[in-house]
Amino acid sequence: MRTRITTGLGVTILATGMLLALPGAAARAAAAAPTSPFDVSDATTYTRGVLTWNDRSVNVTGEHSSPSSDDCRATWVYTYDAGGNRLGSKGIGFVCARTAAYDLTVPADIEGGADRVMVCLDDRELNDVKCDVFSRP
Repeated sequence: MRTRITTGLGVTILATGMLLALPGAAARAAAAAPTSPFDVSDATTYTRGVLTWNDRSVNVTGEHSSPSSDDCRATWVYTYDAGGNRLGSKGIGFVCARTAAYDLTVPADIEGGADRVMVCLDDRELNDVKCDVFSRP
């Protein structure tokens, strides 16, 4: 009987210790992912939001807008390492005469993740209308 109580108590202490450790680990993980705002605009269209710089990817949450059906826009995001080598890219479909929200995860599969990101507004033919570069904070 005493063995079972001791074993049960040990498991309870171990489980409790693990539960107590989780909030600290989660807080450190959240703190380790810096964020920065972005805004790429031309005369009438834009893409804007927040970049979350993860270890092997960049999450891009935002919205893009075009007020005209003749002026459709897509958003493309590119990740780069410190040497300027492209690590990944991802785009989101066109908006025409509307605003739409998006949430993308762009790969940056190197230790430490991307050094910088280029966010572009593209036209119907996927030509860059305007691009801006944002560095990891």
